[in-house]
Amino acid sequence: MKLPALSLHHIHLTTPFLHKTTTLPVSRSAPVANAPFAVRMSLREDGPSVAIVGVTGAVGQEFLSVISDRDFPYRSLKLLASKRSAGKSVNYENQDYVVEELTENSFDDVDIALFSAGGSISKKFGPIAAGKGTIVVDNSSAFRMDEGVPLVIPEVNPEAMEGIKLRSGKGALIANPNCSTIICLMAATPLHRRANVIRMVVSTYQAASGAGAAAMEELELQTREVLEGKEPTCNIFRQQYAFNLFSHNAPILSNGYNEEEMKLVKETRKIWNNKDVKVTATCIRVPVMRAHAESVNLQFATPLDEDAAREILSKAPGVVVIDDRSANNFPTPLEVSNKDDVAVGRIRQDVSQEGNYGLDIFVCGDQIRKGAALNAVQIAELLL
Repeated sequence: MKLPALSLHHIHLTTPFLHKTTTLPVSRSAPVANAPFAVRMSLREDGPSVAIVGVTGAVGQEFLSVISDRDFPYRSLKLLASKRSAGKSVNYENQDYVVEELTENSFDDVDIALFSAGGSISKKFGPIAAGKGTIVVDNSSAFRMDEGVPLVIPEVNPEAMEGIKLRSGKGALIANPNCSTIICLMAATPLHRRANVIRMVVSTYQAASGAGAAAMEELELQTREVLEGKEPTCNIFRQQYAFNLFSHNAPILSNGYNEEEMKLVKETRKIWNNKDVKVTATCIRVPVMRAHAESVNLQFATPLDEDAAREILSKAPGVVVIDDRSANNFPTPLEVSNKDDVAVGRIRQDVSQEGNYGLDIFVCGDQIRKGAALNAVQIAELLL
Protein backbone atom coordinates (compact mmCIF):
# COMPACT_ATOMS: atom_id res chain seq x y z
CA MET A 1 0.00 0.00 0.00
CA LYS A 2 1.35 3.42 -0.95
CA LEU A 3 2.23 5.87 1.81
CA PRO A 4 0.10 9.01 2.00
CA ALA A 5 1.41 11.82 -0.15
CA LEU A 6 3.45 14.09 2.08
CA SER A 7 5.46 15.92 -0.55
CA LEU A 8 5.73 17.03 -4.12
CA HIS A 9 8.73 14.91 -4.98
CA HIS A 10 10.48 11.80 -3.82
CA ILE A 11 13.68 9.87 -3.28
CA HIS A 12 13.68 6.59 -5.21
CA LEU A 13 14.91 3.34 -3.69
CA THR A 14 15.36 0.47 -6.12
CA THR A 15 15.80 -3.17 -5.16
CA PRO A 16 17.99 -4.48 -8.02
CA PHE A 17 17.07 -8.14 -7.86
CA LEU A 18 13.32 -7.64 -7.65
CA HIS A 19 13.25 -4.75 -10.12
CA LYS A 20 10.81 -2.86 -7.93
CA THR A 21 10.95 0.81 -7.04
CA THR A 22 9.65 2.09 -3.72
CA THR A 23 8.81 5.79 -3.62
CA LEU A 24 9.65 7.39 -0.31
CA PRO A 25 8.15 10.79 0.61
CA VAL A 26 10.44 13.63 1.62
CA SER A 27 9.87 17.19 2.71
CA ARG A 28 7.96 19.55 0.45
CA SER A 29 10.72 22.12 0.69
CA ALA A 30 13.53 19.80 -0.43
CA PRO A 31 15.01 20.19 -3.92
CA VAL A 32 14.02 17.70 -6.58
CA ALA A 33 16.83 15.16 -6.85
CA ASN A 34 16.63 14.82 -10.64
CA ALA A 35 15.88 18.45 -11.44
CA PRO A 36 17.84 19.65 -14.51
CA PHE A 37 20.77 21.99 -13.84
CA ALA A 38 20.30 21.64 -10.05
CA VAL A 39 23.56 22.46 -8.29
CA ARG A 40 23.88 21.33 -4.68
CA MET A 41 26.57 22.57 -2.31
CA SER A 42 26.29 19.72 0.21
CA LEU A 43 28.94 17.46 -1.36
CA ARG A 44 32.21 19.12 -0.38
CA GLU A 45 35.72 17.79 0.07
CA ASP A 46 36.17 19.72 3.31
CA GLY A 47 32.94 18.40 4.85
CA PRO A 48 32.66 15.57 7.38
CA SER A 49 31.98 11.99 6.38
CA VAL A 50 28.39 11.19 7.37
CA ALA A 51 26.54 7.93 7.98
CA ILE A 52 22.78 7.58 8.33
CA VAL A 53 21.65 4.56 10.33
CA GLY A 54 18.07 3.48 9.61
CA VAL A 55 17.92 5.34 6.31
CA THR A 56 14.85 3.48 5.01
CA GLY A 57 12.66 4.51 7.97
CA ALA A 58 10.51 7.63 8.17
CA VAL A 59 13.10 9.64 10.13
CA GLY A 60 15.95 8.24 8.05
CA GLN A 61 14.25 9.54 4.93
CA GLU A 62 13.80 12.90 6.62
CA PHE A 63 17.51 13.02 7.52
CA LEU A 64 18.26 13.03 3.79
CA SER A 65 15.68 15.72 3.14
CA VAL A 66 16.97 18.00 5.90
CA ILE A 67 20.61 17.57 4.89
CA SER A 68 19.66 18.61 1.38
CA ASP A 69 17.44 21.50 2.49
CA ARG A 70 20.12 22.99 4.71
CA ASP A 71 23.08 22.28 2.41
CA PHE A 72 24.74 20.39 5.25
CA PRO A 73 28.28 19.75 4.00
CA TYR A 74 29.55 16.21 3.64
CA ARG A 75 32.46 14.72 1.74
CA SER A 76 30.93 11.25 1.77
CA LEU A 77 27.56 9.76 2.68
CA LYS A 78 27.07 6.20 3.90
CA LEU A 79 23.51 4.84 4.03
CA LEU A 80 23.02 2.04 6.55
CA ALA A 81 20.05 -0.19 7.38
CA SER A 82 19.17 -3.75 8.29
CA LYS A 83 20.23 -6.77 6.25
CA ARG A 84 16.73 -6.85 4.79
CA SER A 85 17.18 -3.38 3.22
CA ALA A 86 20.81 -3.80 2.18
CA GLY A 87 21.38 -3.64 -1.56
CA LYS A 88 18.68 -1.10 -2.30
CA SER A 89 19.79 1.72 -4.56
CA VAL A 90 19.18 5.34 -3.60
CA ASN A 91 19.42 8.28 -5.98
CA TYR A 92 20.07 11.32 -3.82
CA GLU A 93 21.21 14.73 -5.04
CA ASN A 94 22.02 13.21 -8.44
CA GLN A 95 24.27 10.60 -6.87
CA ASP A 96 23.58 6.86 -6.70
CA TYR A 97 24.13 5.15 -3.36
CA VAL A 98 23.68 1.53 -2.29
CA VAL A 99 22.21 0.91 1.16
CA GLU A 100 24.72 -1.09 3.19
CA GLU A 101 24.04 -3.54 5.99
CA LEU A 102 24.80 -2.10 9.42
CA THR A 103 27.75 -3.96 10.97
CA GLU A 104 30.43 -3.30 13.55
CA ASN A 105 32.75 -2.23 10.71
CA SER A 106 30.36 0.37 9.31
CA PHE A 107 31.91 3.34 11.11
CA ASP A 108 35.52 3.24 9.96
CA ASP A 109 36.38 6.78 8.82
CA VAL A 110 32.89 8.12 9.68
CA ASP A 111 32.91 11.54 11.39
CA ILE A 112 29.20 11.92 12.19
CA ALA A 113 26.54 9.20 12.39
CA LEU A 114 22.86 10.06 12.55
CA PHE A 115 20.98 7.16 14.16
CA SER A 116 17.26 6.43 13.88
CA ALA A 117 16.90 2.67 13.96
CA GLY A 118 15.45 2.00 17.41
CA GLY A 119 16.86 1.78 20.91
CA SER A 120 18.27 -1.75 20.72
CA ILE A 121 20.26 -0.95 17.57
CA SER A 122 21.53 2.27 19.14
CA LYS A 123 22.60 0.52 22.34
CA LYS A 124 24.58 -2.03 20.37
CA PHE A 125 26.13 0.09 17.62
CA GLY A 126 26.24 3.60 19.16
CA PRO A 127 29.13 2.83 21.55
CA ILE A 128 30.93 0.90 18.80
CA ALA A 129 30.76 3.93 16.52
CA ALA A 130 31.84 6.32 19.28
CA GLY A 131 34.73 3.99 20.09
CA LYS A 132 35.97 4.47 16.53
CA GLY A 133 36.00 8.25 16.86
CA THR A 134 32.54 8.88 15.39
CA ILE A 135 30.23 11.46 16.93
CA VAL A 136 26.84 9.76 17.18
CA VAL A 137 23.61 11.78 17.22
CA ASP A 138 21.01 9.28 18.36
CA ASN A 139 17.27 9.71 17.88
CA SER A 140 16.22 6.85 20.18
CA SER A 141 15.70 6.87 23.94
CA ALA A 142 18.73 4.63 24.49
CA PHE A 143 21.09 7.24 25.98
CA ARG A 144 18.87 10.22 26.82
CA MET A 145 19.03 9.85 30.58
CA ASP A 146 22.60 8.55 30.74
CA GLU A 147 24.83 10.78 32.81
CA GLY A 148 27.55 12.22 30.62
CA VAL A 149 25.49 11.99 27.42
CA PRO A 150 24.25 15.46 26.36
CA LEU A 151 20.51 15.71 25.65
CA VAL A 152 20.33 18.62 23.25
CA ILE A 153 17.90 21.01 21.60
CA PRO A 154 20.21 23.46 19.78
CA GLU A 155 17.98 26.50 20.41
CA VAL A 156 17.70 25.58 24.10
CA ASN A 157 20.91 24.11 25.52
CA PRO A 158 23.76 24.02 22.97
CA GLU A 159 26.22 24.47 25.85
CA ALA A 160 25.57 20.84 26.83
CA MET A 161 27.78 19.80 23.89
CA GLU A 162 30.77 21.80 25.07
CA GLY A 163 33.94 19.77 24.75
CA ILE A 164 32.72 17.55 21.91
CA LYS A 165 34.84 18.32 18.87
CA LEU A 166 34.70 17.01 15.32
CA ARG A 167 37.78 15.10 14.12
CA SER A 168 39.38 15.23 17.54
CA GLY A 169 39.97 11.49 17.44
CA LYS A 170 37.54 11.14 20.31
CA GLY A 171 34.03 9.91 19.56
CA ALA A 172 30.93 10.80 21.54
CA LEU A 173 27.26 10.08 22.01
CA ILE A 174 24.72 12.91 21.81
CA ALA A 175 21.05 12.21 22.40
CA ASN A 176 18.13 13.74 20.52
CA PRO A 177 15.25 14.36 22.96
CA ASN A 178 11.82 12.82 22.51
CA CYS A 179 9.72 14.57 19.87
CA SER A 180 7.13 15.78 22.40
CA THR A 181 9.84 17.23 24.61
CA ILE A 182 11.46 19.10 21.72
CA ILE A 183 8.19 20.62 20.52
CA CYS A 184 7.17 21.62 24.06
CA LEU A 185 10.49 23.13 25.12
CA MET A 186 10.96 25.12 21.93
CA ALA A 187 8.03 27.23 23.14
CA ALA A 188 8.36 26.92 26.91
CA THR A 189 12.07 27.67 27.21
CA PRO A 190 12.02 31.33 26.06
CA LEU A 191 9.31 31.99 28.67
CA HIS A 192 11.22 29.98 31.28
CA ARG A 193 14.29 32.14 30.72
CA ARG A 194 12.27 35.26 31.45
CA ALA A 195 10.06 34.19 34.35
CA ASN A 196 11.36 30.82 35.64
CA VAL A 197 8.85 28.00 35.15
CA ILE A 198 8.21 26.19 38.43
CA ARG A 199 5.42 23.90 37.20
CA MET A 200 4.38 22.73 33.74
CA VAL A 201 1.29 20.71 32.79
CA VAL A 202 1.36 19.23 29.27
CA SER A 203 -1.36 17.46 27.30
CA THR A 204 -0.20 16.09 23.96
CA TYR A 205 -2.14 15.24 20.82
CA GLN A 206 0.28 13.01 18.93
CA ALA A 207 0.17 12.10 15.26
CA ALA A 208 0.64 8.73 13.58
CA SER A 209 4.09 9.83 12.39
CA GLY A 210 5.36 9.35 15.93
CA ALA A 211 4.87 5.61 15.52
CA GLY A 212 6.57 5.49 12.12
CA ALA A 213 5.64 5.02 8.49
CA ALA A 214 3.70 1.80 9.18
CA ALA A 215 1.36 3.62 11.58
CA MET A 216 0.75 6.36 9.04
CA GLU A 217 -0.02 3.70 6.48
CA GLU A 218 -2.42 1.96 8.86
CA LEU A 219 -4.27 5.18 9.64
CA GLU A 220 -4.85 5.74 5.94
CA LEU A 221 -5.98 2.13 5.49
CA GLN A 222 -8.31 2.23 8.51
CA THR A 223 -9.90 5.48 7.36
CA ARG A 224 -10.72 3.91 4.01
CA GLU A 225 -12.00 0.72 5.68
CA VAL A 226 -14.25 2.52 8.18
CA LEU A 227 -15.75 4.73 5.47
CA GLU A 228 -16.50 1.59 3.47
CA GLY A 229 -18.16 -0.06 6.48
CA LYS A 230 -15.41 -2.64 6.95
CA GLU A 231 -13.67 -3.76 10.13
CA PRO A 232 -10.48 -1.71 10.57
CA THR A 233 -7.10 -3.41 10.31
CA CYS A 234 -5.33 -3.07 13.69
CA ASN A 235 -1.74 -4.27 13.31
CA ILE A 236 0.21 -1.32 14.74
CA PHE A 237 -2.26 -0.31 17.44
CA ARG A 238 -4.58 -2.65 19.33
CA GLN A 239 -7.65 -0.52 18.70
CA GLN A 240 -9.25 1.55 15.98
CA TYR A 241 -7.23 4.68 15.24
CA ALA A 242 -9.32 6.28 12.49
CA PHE A 243 -12.05 8.58 13.84
CA ASN A 244 -10.87 7.84 17.38
CA LEU A 245 -8.26 8.84 19.93
CA PHE A 246 -6.72 6.97 22.83
CA SER A 247 -4.04 7.09 25.48
CA HIS A 248 -0.57 6.93 23.98
CA ASN A 249 0.47 3.36 23.23
CA ALA A 250 3.68 3.51 25.28
CA PRO A 251 3.90 0.99 28.16
CA ILE A 252 2.22 2.00 31.44
CA LEU A 253 4.55 2.29 34.41
CA SER A 254 3.90 1.47 38.07
CA ASN A 255 3.04 5.12 38.87
CA GLY A 256 0.21 5.11 36.29
CA TYR A 257 2.08 7.29 33.81
CA ASN A 258 3.18 5.85 30.49
CA GLU A 259 6.76 5.98 29.22
CA GLU A 260 6.00 8.84 26.82
CA GLU A 261 4.69 11.00 29.67
CA MET A 262 7.66 10.28 31.90
CA LYS A 263 10.04 11.16 29.06
CA LEU A 264 8.58 14.66 29.09
CA VAL A 265 9.08 14.87 32.85
CA LYS A 266 12.63 13.55 33.01
CA GLU A 267 13.96 15.07 29.80
CA THR A 268 12.70 18.55 30.67
CA ARG A 269 14.56 18.43 33.98
CA LYS A 270 17.77 17.30 32.30
CA ILE A 271 17.63 19.80 29.43
CA TRP A 272 16.81 22.69 31.76
CA ASN A 273 19.35 21.40 34.29
CA ASN A 274 16.68 21.81 36.95
CA LYS A 275 15.73 18.85 39.11
CA ASP A 276 13.15 20.90 41.00
CA VAL A 277 10.85 21.94 38.15
CA LYS A 278 7.49 20.18 38.46
CA VAL A 279 6.25 18.57 35.25
CA THR A 280 3.22 16.40 34.59
CA ALA A 281 1.93 15.13 31.28
CA THR A 282 -0.91 13.25 29.60
CA CYS A 283 -0.06 11.92 26.15
CA ILE A 284 -2.82 11.05 23.67
CA ARG A 285 -2.62 9.51 20.20
CA VAL A 286 -4.93 11.33 17.74
CA PRO A 287 -5.80 10.43 14.11
CA VAL A 288 -3.56 13.07 12.55
CA MET A 289 -1.10 11.92 9.91
CA ARG A 290 1.89 14.12 10.74
CA ALA A 291 2.83 16.76 13.37
CA HIS A 292 2.08 16.80 17.08
CA ALA A 293 0.07 19.35 19.05
CA GLU A 294 0.41 20.16 22.75
CA SER A 295 -1.52 22.16 25.30
CA VAL A 296 0.93 23.59 27.82
CA ASN A 297 0.09 25.26 31.13
CA LEU A 298 2.96 27.15 32.76
CA GLN A 299 3.31 28.46 36.30
CA PHE A 300 6.07 31.01 36.89
CA ALA A 301 8.14 32.17 39.84
CA THR A 302 7.89 35.78 38.66
CA PRO A 303 4.97 37.46 36.87
CA LEU A 304 4.72 37.34 33.08
CA ASP A 305 1.75 38.78 31.21
CA GLU A 306 0.45 37.46 27.92
CA ASP A 307 1.59 40.46 25.85
CA ALA A 308 5.17 40.10 27.06
CA ALA A 309 4.99 36.36 26.42
CA ARG A 310 3.75 36.92 22.88
CA GLU A 311 6.64 39.32 22.19
CA ILE A 312 9.19 36.89 23.65
CA LEU A 313 7.88 34.02 21.53
CA SER A 314 7.78 36.14 18.38
CA LYS A 315 11.54 36.68 18.72
CA ALA A 316 12.43 33.11 19.70
CA PRO A 317 14.51 31.17 17.13
CA GLY A 318 12.65 28.33 15.48
CA VAL A 319 9.27 29.58 16.72
CA VAL A 320 6.44 31.26 14.82
CA VAL A 321 3.44 32.84 16.57
CA ILE A 322 -0.04 32.15 15.12
CA ASP A 323 -2.37 33.85 17.57
CA ASP A 324 -5.27 35.68 15.89
CA ARG A 325 -8.17 35.71 18.34
CA SER A 326 -10.51 37.75 16.15
CA ALA A 327 -10.28 35.19 13.33
CA ASN A 328 -10.03 32.21 15.72
CA ASN A 329 -6.84 31.32 13.89
CA PHE A 330 -4.29 29.32 15.85
CA PRO A 331 -1.69 26.60 15.10
CA THR A 332 -2.78 23.34 13.49
CA PRO A 333 -0.82 20.18 12.65
CA LEU A 334 -1.53 20.67 8.95
CA GLU A 335 0.04 24.13 8.98
CA VAL A 336 3.30 22.90 10.48
CA SER A 337 3.61 19.64 8.56
CA ASN A 338 6.87 19.60 6.57
CA LYS A 339 7.87 22.88 8.24
CA ASP A 340 10.92 23.57 10.40
CA ASP A 341 9.37 26.04 12.84
CA VAL A 342 7.27 25.20 15.87
CA ALA A 343 4.04 27.23 15.92
CA VAL A 344 2.61 28.73 19.12
CA GLY A 345 -0.80 30.27 19.76
CA ARG A 346 -3.70 30.47 22.24
CA ILE A 347 -1.37 32.58 24.40
CA ARG A 348 -3.48 33.63 27.37
CA GLN A 349 -3.36 34.30 31.06
CA ASP A 350 -4.27 31.34 33.28
CA VAL A 351 -7.43 32.59 35.04
CA SER A 352 -7.07 29.94 37.74
CA GLN A 353 -4.00 31.70 39.14
CA GLU A 354 -3.85 35.08 40.87
CA GLY A 355 -1.75 37.74 39.23
CA ASN A 356 0.31 37.04 36.11
CA TYR A 357 1.91 33.87 37.39
CA GLY A 358 0.40 31.48 34.87
CA LEU A 359 -0.01 31.14 31.10
CA ASP A 360 -1.65 28.70 28.72
CA ILE A 361 -0.19 28.13 25.26
CA PHE A 362 -0.92 25.75 22.37
CA VAL A 363 2.01 24.38 20.38
CA CYS A 364 2.25 22.45 17.09
CA GLY A 365 5.38 21.00 15.52
CA ASP A 366 6.31 18.50 12.86
CA GLN A 367 7.30 15.36 14.74
CA ILE A 368 9.43 13.91 11.95
CA ARG A 369 11.15 17.20 11.17
CA LYS A 370 11.88 19.39 14.23
CA GLY A 371 10.84 16.58 16.54
CA ALA A 372 13.46 14.25 15.08
CA ALA A 373 15.52 14.73 11.91
CA LEU A 374 15.93 18.50 11.86
CA ASN A 375 16.95 18.64 15.52
CA ALA A 376 19.56 15.95 14.91
CA VAL A 377 21.02 17.73 11.88
CA GLN A 378 21.08 21.01 13.82
CA ILE A 379 23.10 19.22 16.50
CA ALA A 380 25.49 18.06 13.78
CA GLU A 381 25.74 21.64 12.51
CA LEU A 382 26.96 22.75 15.94
CA LEU A 383 29.94 20.42 15.42
CA LEU A 384 31.08 22.08 12.19
